[in-house]
Amino acid sequence: MDPITKRTRILWTAWLFVVPPGLYLIYQYYPPPAMEPTDVLAYLAFFVLACLFPMNISGVPTYLVQWLTVAVFLKYGLFTEVILSQVAMIIVILRLRTSESLSARFPFNSIMFFAVSAIAGLLFLFAGGEVGSLSLAHVIVFGLLFQTVSFVANQLILYGYIRILGEHKNFFSLDTIWDFTIAFLVFPFSIALYMSEAYFGLAALLLLGIPFFTMTAVIHMYTNSEKVNNDLKKAGEIGHQLAARLSSDEVLDQFVIQVAELLKVDYAYVIDYRDGQLLMLRTYEDKEFKSLGAKPVNCDQGIAGKAIVENDSFMFSRKSQWEDIQSDHIHPESESLMAMPISRNNKIEGVLVLAVRRKHAFLHHQLQILDILSTYFAVSLEKAVLVQNAIAKSERCGLTKLYNYRYLDEAIGKCMEQVNSGDLNHLSVIMMDIDHFKAINDKYGHQSGNEILVTLANLLKEMVVEEGTVARYGGEEFVVLLPNYSKEVAMLLAENIRKEIESHEFLVQSDLDDNRGTVSIHITMSIGVSSAPDDSDDAMAMIRNADRALYIGAKQAGRNKVAAYSK
Repeated sequence: MDPITKRTRILWTAWLFVVPPGLYLIYQYYPPPAMEPTDVLAYLAFFVLACLFPMNISGVPTYLVQWLTVAVFLKYGLFTEVILSQVAMIIVILRLRTSESLSARFPFNSIMFFAVSAIAGLLFLFAGGEVGSLSLAHVIVFGLLFQTVSFVANQLILYGYIRILGEHKNFFSLDTIWDFTIAFLVFPFSIALYMSEAYFGLAALLLLGIPFFTMTAVIHMYTNSEKVNNDLKKAGEIGHQLAARLSSDEVLDQFVIQVAELLKVDYAYVIDYRDGQLLMLRTYEDKEFKSLGAKPVNCDQGIAGKAIVENDSFMFSRKSQWEDIQSDHIHPESESLMAMPISRNNKIEGVLVLAVRRKHAFLHHQLQILDILSTYFAVSLEKAVLVQNAIAKSERCGLTKLYNYRYLDEAIGKCMEQVNSGDLNHLSVIMMDIDHFKAINDKYGHQSGNEILVTLANLLKEMVVEEGTVARYGGEEFVVLLPNYSKEVAMLLAENIRKEIESHEFLVQSDLDDNRGTVSIHITMSIGVSSAPDDSDDAMAMIRNADRALYIGAKQAGRNKVAAYSK
C-alpha cells in the first residue's frame, strides 16, 4: 500500500471515530436553542459568501469566517457553530488549490475544524462563559477567550500534522503572524455583529455584512490587480535578462528557469517544431533539467501538436480535461496544464508546455503573461543566433569552418596564462603544412586545392575531437592547440596525423583537365611540435618554435616528417 493511500485510510478511520460521535455527544449535552429557519439560512448564506470572497495575503487566500463563527457561537452555542464551520470547511477545501487529494483533505480538515470548535467551545463553557449573554464585558472577555483558543488549537493541530508528515514548518512563521493578526482584527466585527443582531435582528447582518463583504471584494480585486502588475513587472525583468544572453542555449535555459519560477510550475517543456516534426529541446522538472530521451513525433500529436494545429494557447485546470490527449513526455503527476505556441516572424517555431501537480493552479492572466514572455524569448533567441553567427564569422575560416588566426591568438594566450599560473601542467602546439601544395594548385586548379583543404580540415577535427583546438593558420598551414599535452604525447598524435593524411585518398574535381573528371590525390604534411613550459613561457614564442621545427626539422629534412623543437 502506498503512503498516500495508507494516510487517507487512517484519516477516514479517525474521522469516523471523532466527528460523528463528537457531534452526537455535543448535541446531547449542549443542544442548540430554538432557532428560526430564516436566521439559520441567513447565517449560512453569510458563511458561504465569506468563503467565496477570500483575501489574498502574499498570494495565499485567507478566508475571513472567524467573525461569523464567534458571533454564531455566542448566539446559538457549540453545536450550531460546529455545523456551520463544517459547511465552511467543505467550501474552503473545494476552492483551495493544493496537490493533496480531496479524499485526504476532507477527513483531516473536518477533524481539525471539529476539534478547534469543540476545544474552544468547551473551554469557554468551563471558564464560565454563557451563550446568549448580552453583557458587553462578558461577551468581550469570553468571546476573546473563544477566539484565542480557536487560533492556538488550529495552529497546534496544523503544525503537528505537518510534522507527522515529515515536513518542516516553523511554528512562528510569517503565515502564523498573518493568521494571528487577521483573527484579532476581525474580532470586533464579531462582537458588533452579535450585539447588533440581538437588538436589530437579521437587519444587523445586512448593516455589517454589506460593508464587510464590499471591503473584502475591493481588497480582493486590488490584490488581484497587484498580482497582475507584479507579474508584468517580473516579465519585463525576465525580458531584459534574456536580452543580455549571447548564446541560444543560454537564452533557452534562462527562459525555462525564469518562467518556471515566475509561474510556480513543477514541470516545463520546450518542444521544437521543424520539418513537420516535434522534438523535445528542454525538459525541466522539479527545478532540474532532465536528459532528453524523447524521439521526434509528428507535429499533430500530443499537447504541443494541439497548440500547433489550433495555432493558439490553452489552459486546463485538471488532468481529466487533457488526459485523452496522448502526451507521453508530460510527467504523470501533472494536473493543471498550460501550452503556448512560440512564434517568430509570424511562424510557429515551437511550443512551451507548463504543468503543475495541483488542480486549478493557473490564472487566466498568466496566459497573457506567458504570451509576453514568449515574445521576449523569440526576439532574444533571434538576437542570440545573429550574435553567434557574427562571432562565428569573425572567429572561423570561411572555407574550412575551422577557427582562424584571430581566435587561435586569443586561445593560445589564455592557455599560456593558465600554464604560467599553474592551472595547466603542459601545453603543446602542432603546426602542419601541406607539402608541395602550390604544385597541386598549378596542376588541378585552385578550386581543387580548396576541396583538399576542406577535406583535410574535417579529417583533423575527427582525429583531434575534443582534445584540442584545430585552426587554419593561413594558406595551407594548420595548427592544433593541445592543453595538458606533454611534448611526447603531442609527438605521438602528430605522427598519427601524418600517417593518416599520407594514406588518405583525396577525391577532387580537376578544373584544368580536358575531361574535368574526378581524380584521386595523395598528399603529405610536414609537422612541427613545440611545448610549454619546456620550450617557452610565451604564447607567440611557442608558435615561432613550432614553425621553426616544421621548416628546419621537417621540411629541410625531406618533408613528410614530424619534428620537435629543440633549443
